[in-house]
Amino acid sequence: MANSLATTVKHSHTHSPVHANELHQAPAGIFYLTFLALFVFALLATLVGAQWRTILPGAENAKGYVDGVRSAVYTFMSYIV
Repeated sequence: MANSLATTVKHSHTHSPVHANELHQAPAGIFYLTFLALFVFALLATLVGAQWRTILPGAENAKGYVDGVRSAVYTFMSYIV
């Protein structure tokens, strides 16, 4: 009885190793989520007439939405990663 309990406890604490590609997916996921959020923000700001390029850091000199939002996301990610 005690032997089977020890075996159960021993196997309950085993974890699978973290693979390298799982570690690289986290920054990509952060990038895509932040890009989507800031892109929606830029579109909504344009609809209400706000100057979104001055609000988002790194987007001041961008020509279009995608370039400006991408610059803002890279600036944001440089602070958190």
